[in-house]
Amino acid sequence: MKQLLSFFTKALIIASFSITAMAGHHMKDKEDIVTIAAGNDDFSTLVTAIKAAGITDILKDAGPFTVFAPTNAAFDALPAGTLEKLLKPENKDALVQVLTYHVVEGKVTADQVVNLSEATSVEGTTIDISTDMGKVKVENATVVKTDIMASNGVIHVIDTVIIPDTLAASL
Repeated sequence: MKQLLSFFTKALIIASFSITAMAGHHMKDKEDIVTIAAGNDDFSTLVTAIKAAGITDILKDAGPFTVFAPTNAAFDALPAGTLEKLLKPENKDALVQVLTYHVVEGKVTADQVVNLSEATSVEGTTIDISTDMGKVKVENATVVKTDIMASNGVIHVIDTVIIPDTLAASL
């Protein structure tokens, strides 16, 4: 019974993601990840951070990449001073580490994400992925929109900035 319930839960999540993806799909799959993010006001802080980290060219590359993209509200929810600290030139390495923790190599669509329990980030460590009550979680972040297709991968929008454990204490 538990397996059957798990199957139906995953099926509902996949269906929900597919409907969300179709409803939000734009003809932007000719644009790369950074261009799409730069064209969306909800990602202006992310784009600023990508530029400050000097990884714009990497995320414009052929990829493919899967980006779990935090919104401006997610950055605003960081503890006071954290974003400002990360954006300082002397903290560029930490900023790169945080941003690449949000990126996975390969194009992982919503229907694939729901079947994962973890993924290796470009930063090099494992991020936990789980599904619960119809929601997909990436570490402590909830995926709020899926499958924004780009020429070099896919973007999934998350509501929280995820921080690698190795950096959490120092921020």
